[in-house]
Amino acid sequence: MRAILHHLYLIFLVLLAAGCGQVWNDPFPAAERGQNILYTAFTQRPKHLDPVQSYSEDEAIFLSQIYEPPLQYHYLRRPFQLEPLSAGQIPILREYDDQGRLLQKGSDPSKVVRSEYEIQIRPGIRYQPHPAFAIDSKGESVYVGLQEKDLTGKRVLGDFPQTGTRELTADDFVYQIKRLAHPRLHSPVLELMGDYIIGLKELHAHLLADEKARGSSAPGAWIDMRSYPLSGVEVVDRYTYRIRIKGTYPQFPYWLAMSFFAPLPYEVDRFFSQPGMAERNLTLDWWPVGTGPYMMVENNPNARMVLARNPNFHGETYPCEGEREDREGGLLADCGKTMPFVDKVVFTREKESIPYWNKFLQGYYDASGVSSDNFDQAVQMGGQGDVTLSDEMVDKGIKLNTSVAPSVMYMGFNMLDPVFGGNSERARKLRLALSIAIDEEEFISVFLNGRGLPAMHPIPPGISGYRADKAGINPYVYDWVDGKPRRKSVDEARRLLAEAGYPGGRDAKNGEPLVINLDTTGSGLGDKSSVDWLSKQLKKLDIQLVVRATDYNRFQDKMRKGNAQLFYWGWNADYPDPENFLFLLYGPQGKVKSQGENAANYENAEYDRLFERMKAMPDGPERMAIIERMLTILQHDAPWVWGFYEKAYTLQHGWIYNRKPGKIIRNTLKYQRIDVAAREQKRAEWNAPILWPLILVGVLGVALVAPAVIHYRRRERAGADGSS
Repeated sequence: MRAILHHLYLIFLVLLAAGCGQVWNDPFPAAERGQNILYTAFTQRPKHLDPVQSYSEDEAIFLSQIYEPPLQYHYLRRPFQLEPLSAGQIPILREYDDQGRLLQKGSDPSKVVRSEYEIQIRPGIRYQPHPAFAIDSKGESVYVGLQEKDLTGKRVLGDFPQTGTRELTADDFVYQIKRLAHPRLHSPVLELMGDYIIGLKELHAHLLADEKARGSSAPGAWIDMRSYPLSGVEVVDRYTYRIRIKGTYPQFPYWLAMSFFAPLPYEVDRFFSQPGMAERNLTLDWWPVGTGPYMMVENNPNARMVLARNPNFHGETYPCEGEREDREGGLLADCGKTMPFVDKVVFTREKESIPYWNKFLQGYYDASGVSSDNFDQAVQMGGQGDVTLSDEMVDKGIKLNTSVAPSVMYMGFNMLDPVFGGNSERARKLRLALSIAIDEEEFISVFLNGRGLPAMHPIPPGISGYRADKAGINPYVYDWVDGKPRRKSVDEARRLLAEAGYPGGRDAKNGEPLVINLDTTGSGLGDKSSVDWLSKQLKKLDIQLVVRATDYNRFQDKMRKGNAQLFYWGWNADYPDPENFLFLLYGPQGKVKSQGENAANYENAEYDRLFERMKAMPDGPERMAIIERMLTILQHDAPWVWGFYEKAYTLQHGWIYNRKPGKIIRNTLKYQRIDVAAREQKRAEWNAPILWPLILVGVLGVALVAPAVIHYRRRERAGADGSS
């Protein structure tokens, strides 16, 4: 018996020692513990990481940390303010009349025939280490002219042992602008930028003709953009270039803060264009190359993506100015310190919100959004509509950030669809009937816990053109009652449906039921619960809903080909101007026509004419009058079911610093700082192994086995005594 107790004591010590100072449920490799790493998650796999093609929020979070366009937004100042990034100063603007004479600043926009932006970049900026820059002893590129045998076993950039770098030059910016016209890349901004940048559409046509002439002789061959002139872009010297645009476009500097205008060296384009590379996912869509604070070192979009500190980064200091409350909130404590602060950023794919939330509570993610599933656990609503953290969150030292996001979520009709599309009165009334019947207020309450405002048109709060008074409502969907908007009744929707030729939800001509096809990705606004809710909304009008769910990439392909009927979509502001939202319904931006961002493929001649006037005007009463007329047209035509403007809630642990809401600013990771020691302490505290159940099981096991062992030993001894 004494030996058994001794064994029990040893088991207890082993279990106790195993639990001391260890975390057993850590989802990350043990080698990463204690390192200066920021942990976050992503839900949708990025499709494009090539800056000429990427135009998705899920992709921007990666690109913005790697590429450095000429400008960026000041991290702390509001309203949003542009400042130099790779440029040495804000671009110099010169405007000319039809005689080529330089106009004075503030001249009548109608007199401006050509605008010229001169951009000077900072000397000494160098690219991340990359095999495209590797040079041998003769000064020749190591990895050019590769054959299939040379690529055997090569799947990631790390499989190319030699790397190099070089200085950023003005030529690299010009090379990327020319790539907007690439015949095989289908840049989503080609049509829009082609309306401004002189010669860009002509370059595209020239490249298409050359591609056709080559035919099958060299399919997919590298197109050296250096060989093709672009009249609207000029290299002045090593560090200076100019962009010439048609007329005047006050919003153009905002585009210079986007990755479309980031530099791309020809060596990188040449490297990835070699035969056999694309089949191994060795492309710019997988491995972006830039001068920014981070570079991609791991890309598994189904599971994990990793950014690591760029050893060649030129350095940047944390801002020392912001808003009045920034100092009180500790956002200026790192004034003047060198960025970036973290060495690595690990992104983990999370397809479900519950595992994401649980890992955040355990301290394995440094920040998290607030989904409907965990809203009540995270925050509590006061009687006056104020929002505070729950006691559980306060006890964990978690902080809450709230803001009204410059974004709009909507359901779009494909205006090319034979049932819902077109400009007939029948189709318009059909769209309006759905717009009234789909109760966005209920959606916001049920799925967003009140974190949103019903949309009246594309322009969200905080952007010029938004109005919260009676004049700002959508009069085709709302009435103004007791000082606030009230959604029109379902009876009004039924009346419109009947006038559209579908009384009781059936075709008046043949009696067939009206069926709506919703194309969705099956996640986010397309998940089962929201789709079930939408079916319920349509049943008010006796309309049937068919859901056609695909993955995000197939959904995008379907949208590009115009094969959708009704779809969920959203838009986060690229820049703080109403033009950035109104262009979403500009005819030449049609998704099918030009691969643009007009996903509904909406066209209205008057709207398009007004847009072309408005986009070139400075803010003022005249511009505002035009915007209001444009909104009236959109509300009348109803190409969207106007959804909602999002109120963003984010949570962060107490060990992460320098986070400030602002969706327009996307290169935010370099500003954030982690107190690694505090995180390790809290992780150990919150995830300490609970050993007493194991010990109890062990004790019970011994208690059950001990009598049998004692009885067995007694019999053995008795047998031995008898035999002697």
